[in-house]
Amino acid sequence: MKHFITLITATIAITTLAQNSSAETNLLSLPLVYTHQQATGDTLITPSTTAQCAADPFALDANDTWLKEAKSSSERTNSARYRAMVTQPQLVAYNESSLPEPPKEYEISGDPKRGILTIAPPQVVEPVETTIAEPPVNLRNWLHTFQSSLHFTQAYISENWYQGGEKNLNILADIKWDCNLNQEVHPNWLFNNSLSYKLGIATAPGDSIRDYMINEDNFLFTSQLGYKAVKHWYYSAMLQFKTQFFNNYKSNTRQMTAAFLSPGELNLGLGMTYDHKTPDGNRAITVAIAPLSYNLKICRNIDDIDPTTFGIDAGKHYKHSFGSNIEAKLTWKLHPNIQWISRFYVFTDYSYVQGDWENTFDFSITKYLNTKIYTHLRYDKSTPRHPEWHYWQFKEILSFGIVYRFATN
Repeated sequence: MKHFITLITATIAITTLAQNSSAETNLLSLPLVYTHQQATGDTLITPSTTAQCAADPFALDANDTWLKEAKSSSERTNSARYRAMVTQPQLVAYNESSLPEPPKEYEISGDPKRGILTIAPPQVVEPVETTIAEPPVNLRNWLHTFQSSLHFTQAYISENWYQGGEKNLNILADIKWDCNLNQEVHPNWLFNNSLSYKLGIATAPGDSIRDYMINEDNFLFTSQLGYKAVKHWYYSAMLQFKTQFFNNYKSNTRQMTAAFLSPGELNLGLGMTYDHKTPDGNRAITVAIAPLSYNLKICRNIDDIDPTTFGIDAGKHYKHSFGSNIEAKLTWKLHPNIQWISRFYVFTDYSYVQGDWENTFDFSITKYLNTKIYTHLRYDKSTPRHPEWHYWQFKEILSFGIVYRFATN
């Protein structure tokens, strides 16, 4: 009996403590929480605003008006909240099934031997923060990009083909390597270097002296060094060198038209460079303007080649010129599988103008197969005038083949 009275006393103390420890909460001010589906008649019919105090055979032998008023208030509140959830479901912020378990405000522990209940706040164990060491970031000073491709076209025609023609095989090899200073590490400096080489060989069944001919032999090296002036502009120095490696001859003759360093061309310039790349990396443009420029044309073999075809005076191995030049490079990814690469170059010494405009459209079929359309339009007023093309020259190549690329970031 003694233990029973102690238990009743502790229970009354708990109830009194819970009532005194928290203020009354208005449920209408809390966010809507879906608990379960309720009957329509119980929720959409607003309960009476007055407590129903009719005689109840099971009523307590005490004044329970406060209990009925609390029950009526709870029903009205529940009806209003559920009506809001039914008519405005977008206002329901939470679902009871996905809410975390609420923390206990108090923990009760009992001692059966002594008949004592102990009420105490729960022991909160602070989580131990563990710090994970981030791996060191190895930033590269130089970014490399390498691309190589081997393209070919082939045609076989029997000797008795009714339209005539000759069988032929064309092979085009293309190598390009870029080595650029990482501007994430050196934001105030610009140092871009590019080396490319194209070699095209074709069978020559119409040539009685040779079995093949070289239709493309172009080595090009460019370099730009700059220091930031404002935003995308840099004070810069530019270098460009180009030549070919193999001898080339006019069909059915022994007349040589080109050889190593015949021609060769070197250009140095000082000026400004504009360099910009879009955040998505789809477009990159570089424009180098050199008001002060030096141009050197070379013809090493003047015994077999006429140097005047390269703008060099007869009997001379080289020619110096001072003037201005501009070079613009554009790389534009028109589509995930289509890329446009364009290069525009002009030099003038104010007595003549020479320029090149190269365009390459790269259509990627797979990771290792692609098709390329290459066009090269050239203007050189220092060369002899052609009766049809005047000072213009043009080349176009359509090819299909394999490609290999890699890059370091």
